Amino acid sequence: MSDMQTQPAAAAPVQGSGLSQWQRVVNIFGAPSKTFTDIRDHSRSWWLPFVIFVVIGYVFFAAVATKIGMQQVAQNQIQLDPKAQERMANATPEQRDLTMKISVYVTEGVFIANPALVLGGIALLSLGLWGTINFVFGGKAKYGHIFAVWMFAGLPGIIKPVLGTVLIMIGVAPDTFNIKNYAPTNAAALFMNPLDTNKALYAIASSLDVVTIWFLVLLGMGTAIVAGVKRGSGYIAVFGWWAIFVLIGVGWALAFG
Repeated sequence: MSDMQTQPAAAAPVQGSGLSQWQRVVNIFGAPSKTFTDIRDHSRSWWLPFVIFVVIGYVFFAAVATKIGMQQVAQNQIQLDPKAQERMANATPEQRDLTMKISVYVTEGVFIANPALVLGGIALLSLGLWGTINFVFGGKAKYGHIFAVWMFAGLPGIIKPVLGTVLIMIGVAPDTFNIKNYAPTNAAALFMNPLDTNKALYAIASSLDVVTIWFLVLLGMGTAIVAGVKRGSGYIAVFGWWAIFVLIGVGWALAFG
């Protein structure tokens, strides 16, 4: 189906058995439109991608905690932030110790709470995409459809923690580990030193990530299918929101980097 064709708007679910959860997962990497069509026509169930995210996320967490150490992760983030370094240099020993403890607790907390953060983040972002595709592009998607599409479209994202875990286990230098950009899937991670590179340029290069682009393409496709709109409308809605977030990130880097 070409990008300019209109997806059929589903009035009632197609009768018959749909795909299994595992078939949906497999098809995301080979025939994603089958997964999204099954979400539209049968079930909005999304539990398996979530379980996969949680398992792989905690495996990555274990690798970071045992091979890098949360103290080192926190120290690395301070070293990558000139303003944080300045604050630490001007602080008393007691203040430095307290700041480091808080940084470690926050880092650990983010890892531990990751499943809840994933659910909350996807729930909120799906709401924005649902409103955009329905009220701007005339779609007929239900919120649950968009949420399920987002879960399955996000599956390529597991590549990054898997790569990160492999790199950690084969011996990446702990003092060079950057928790904010640990996988070699973008130009910033591959070719740029965050200390020597303009913060805005580094933010843009980090955003142009092959796994992220893959996810966005899948999300645009799935959104169009469940909403019954042109494929191009789904891409515009998804990439439009992504561009807004990239600009916000670049602005933040310019203002506080």
